[in-house]
Amino acid sequence: MRKMNNFLKKLLYGSYLWYFAEGLFAPLYAMFAEGIGGSVLDLTLAYSIYLIVGGLLYITFGKLSDSKHTEKLIIIGYEINTVATFCLILVDSPLKLFIVEAMLGAASAIASPAWSTLYSKNLDEGKIGEEIGYSEGVPWIISGIAVILGGLIVNYIGYKALFLIMGVIQLSSTIIQRRVLRVQNK
Repeated sequence: MRKMNNFLKKLLYGSYLWYFAEGLFAPLYAMFAEGIGGSVLDLTLAYSIYLIVGGLLYITFGKLSDSKHTEKLIIIGYEINTVATFCLILVDSPLKLFIVEAMLGAASAIASPAWSTLYSKNLDEGKIGEEIGYSEGVPWIISGIAVILGGLIVNYIGYKALFLIMGVIQLSSTIIQRRVLRVQNK
């Protein structure tokens, strides 16, 4: 990252951890759903719940992110995401998966518009496209690496270990974002 303001760099690092943790599980989702007794229809319903809950709440929390509570929304979303990630350890039925997917959709809808709002407000003049590239492109790379690692973890250790690792990474991401945002507000 070329000369980018320090606040943006720190905000990105916390975000990158979030994407890394999510990427660990992404391609393994279908196999996990099948392992808890889910059918193809259960899998599609779970993902639909995530998308619909997230989509509906994105609109609401997008409006709220224009308020003075932007930083709080980011932290709340990250905290819910962390809790939901740890809850994956307890998922042993499609119904529980539906609940966790709703939580993950809500978490994303709460945090993402607020994060994007805050990030956009702090972009450096003359480097806006480049800095948006870092916020949009690097997560793809990180997720690509995480996919490989997630497969190795599940193959050699199992899903519970994967979910524990994901939760710890999500917690770390939440702590980083909390610290970055606390400093920004002083």
